[in-house]
Order: sequence, then structure tokens, then C-alpha cells
Amino acid sequence: MSPYYQRLREAIGTDLLLIPAVAAVIHDSAGRLLLQEKHDGSWSLPAGAIEPGETPEEAVAREVREETGLSCTDCSVLRVLGGPEFRHTYQNGDEVEYLIVLFRCQVSDDGSPPTDVEETRCLAWFTREDFPGLALPYDMELLFQAVP
Repeated sequence: MSPYYQRLREAIGTDLLLIPAVAAVIHDSAGRLLLQEKHDGSWSLPAGAIEPGETPEEAVAREVREETGLSCTDCSVLRVLGGPEFRHTYQNGDEVEYLIVLFRCQVSDDGSPPTDVEETRCLAWFTREDFPGLALPYDMELLFQAVP
């Protein structure tokens, strides 16, 4: 958790926080979707909060780099998502509601390892048929739509 969000949590405890965030839809050449396994066993898109002074484009590039080690070469907005279905309560009781800018990202692998090893257990590519599900209700059609 960044110092900014840590200070907010210290001020309000576990009460609901509205958090501006980004998430990345990344496909390989076979059309499989990249997901990260968190240490609690859940799966997620590479994603995270937008920090103060950061644009959504900068945030998604940072999160992809930190969580996957990949570099974004091109990103475009797919959709902006939010509302009560994007509320989540973490195991420690922290309540959040995310306003997510969802990006489709093209990436390159320059051989850098992920730097956020505290958040990511492993990375894996999934087809629609072996998709493990996510904590937040992303639209499957959106996640697996063909790249234009």
C-alpha cells in the first residue's frame, strides 16, 4: 500500500474508500489473457490504485511493470467501470469501491522481473475455457474480445 493510501486508512480505519484505479487487459499471440495470482490464492488482472499526480496511463504502465516485469508499449482505454458491484472487502476488513479505467495494453518483455513480489505469487496465461474467475465482476466478453 502506498504512503498516500496508508495515511487515508490510518485516518478512516476500515471504512469505505472510493479508489481511482487502473487494470490491464494483456493478451499473448494466442489470445490468452495474463493474470496474476495474489498471495491469498485469488486471481487478478495487473491492476492498482492511481497515485496522486499520476495519470491513468502512467499508473497502468507502472502497475504492469511492478506486477509483471513487462513494459507497456501501447495502451488504450477499453471502458471505465465502477459502482456497487466494484466494492470489495479485504480479509483485514478494509472496504473499497473501485472506479477502474480498464486498458488494453500491448507489452514487450525486456527481461525485467516483477518488482512487487509481496503482491504477486505468480503470473499465468488463460484461455476463456480455463479462466479461474476474478474477485471483481469484469465482463468476460470485454476481457476476451478479439484485438482490433
